[in-house]
Amino acid sequence: MANAQADGQAGGQSGGRAGGRTGGQWYPPEWPERIRALATGTLAPVAPKRAATVMLLKGTGDGYAVHLLRRRASMAFAGGAYAYPGGGVDPRDDDLHVRWAGPPRAWWADRLGVGETAAQAIVCAAVRETYEEAGVLLAGPTPDSVVGDTTGPDWEADRAALVARETSFAEFLDRRGLVLRSDLLGGWTRWITPEFEPRRYDTWFFVAALPEGQRTRNASTEADRTVWIAPGEAAAAYDRGELLMMPPTIATLRQLTAYTAAAQALEAATARDLTPVLATARLDEGEVVLSWPGHDEFTRHVPNGGAPA
Repeated sequence: MANAQADGQAGGQSGGRAGGRTGGQWYPPEWPERIRALATGTLAPVAPKRAATVMLLKGTGDGYAVHLLRRRASMAFAGGAYAYPGGGVDPRDDDLHVRWAGPPRAWWADRLGVGETAAQAIVCAAVRETYEEAGVLLAGPTPDSVVGDTTGPDWEADRAALVARETSFAEFLDRRGLVLRSDLLGGWTRWITPEFEPRRYDTWFFVAALPEGQRTRNASTEADRTVWIAPGEAAAAYDRGELLMMPPTIATLRQLTAYTAAAQALEAATARDLTPVLATARLDEGEVVLSWPGHDEFTRHVPNGGAPA
């Protein structure tokens, strides 16, 4: 599935500096033209699709790491950028027969700021996409257990069926006798793709610890590399321009550097503000000004006919 971070189509990397950092910010060259079209009323924004992504964490201290995948350069969406496993909500993710453990749907609805049906769909999408793209399954045979191994031909056949949408996540869990462990997720942040983008997602970001006995693998056909890396190390590589990322990815990595263990981040998730982050764009005397509220480092100024700075 397409990784749903919160931006649009792939493009060139910006060479401009904002907020003191240039780094590897993903900045498609068509953005200024689209922003101007939106401002003049010749471009109508499309409705964003609901999506979910999961920051898988493991370890403590020097071993504290987050799982990232690199999208293939040939991808039309954010090609070459590092991101987390995730994707859009499957219409069947709101199936009322999903076997469920952890906080009830009403609790998640309040936490995510949506109705109960939508809350289930978002949580299911987070768990399902993590299994589809990383081979990690946040589910178990009982409400207080989790599967220890998801490798082997039978598991791969089930994963492939989910990717092909030949079976729903509810059907997969039911046939396996598994319960979705919503308590293994922590809501972290929410980003919405800018209105000038042709592909738009309303994406909820979650954190989760890698279950004991499971291991990640590159199960996605859309990624050519996966890594476990310390959040601070990944952020430093971005600042040096070595890793290309979309704003939500680097923003969340910087937030994760405040912790030294997966358990700490999960505990902190309970108090995280899930108010949506939506980029704003305006024309100021012909200059395009693009900014993300609360994230000054991503601000871009594009003179009429010029390059971003």
